[in-house]
Amino acid sequence: MKIAKDTIATLQLKVADAQGRLIEASKEPQALLVGGYGNTLPAIEEALMGQEAGFQATLDLPVDKAFGPRDESLTRSIPKADFPPGVKIGGQLEIREGENGEFRRYHVVKIKGPQVLLDGNHPLAGVALKVSLKVVSVRAASEEEIAHGHAHGEHGHHH
Repeated sequence: MKIAKDTIATLQLKVADAQGRLIEASKEPQALLVGGYGNTLPAIEEALMGQEAGFQATLDLPVDKAFGPRDESLTRSIPKADFPPGVKIGGQLEIREGENGEFRRYHVVKIKGPQVLLDGNHPLAGVALKVSLKVVSVRAASEEEIAHGHAHGEHGHHH
């Protein structure tokens, strides 16, 4: 079966920076619902389309094809007194902001005296990536998976 919209591709993935320094490697294969559901980077989906089990590739993704450039306007400092207890450096906070009251996820990057520095950029924003992938299997997605927008079962999301 070929990878197409509404298929589940199970992949082994390895992500490194452009210099080859390992960022992440999947210990177990990961199941991915393909077809514009936001489960992976568009450049990875594009490379997978039409491929079958056994396909292997290494993709060099420039910053604009990875997580985009850093946006320094997404960094902010809040008083430590306003900071929820128990959240540490490396933790995340969701803060409601903007006219629509939408939530934005911020990463806690530094606690300095009475201030906490937050960053709303993806941790890999501004980083060119080298993604190595191998397609382990391909199958049709179930109606439930399509409705939920992600893969279920082995190597997928568990409800």
